[in-house]
Amino acid sequence: MPVLLQTTLLLICSNVFMTFAWYAHLKDMSGRPWFIAAVVSWGVALAEYLLQVPANRIGYTTMNLGQLKILQEVIALSVFVPFAVLYMKQPLKLNYLWAALCICGAVYFVFRES
Repeated sequence: MPVLLQTTLLLICSNVFMTFAWYAHLKDMSGRPWFIAAVVSWGVALAEYLLQVPANRIGYTTMNLGQLKILQEVIALSVFVPFAVLYMKQPLKLNYLWAALCICGAVYFVFRES
């Protein structure tokens, strides 16, 4: 399997865990003390790190640090928008499109040949 594909798949899975660790407690644990939510989130974040660290190590064999970071941001936004709309029941806003276009510009510049 190509390095870019391995890295991307691992980062997608990692970002699903990260997004839930960072934001799901706002919906699911709003009645609990913040420190309970923090401990649960840390547990979810551990799964995220178990995927993110190997993803970055694999990706760094063919990509530079900037490329890895921009790839991560593209994936983070791609995971966050459906999470916000479908799970958190937030309205889909035009701002998400503008943010996505800015990130597409970042992808172009960081992956183009210098």
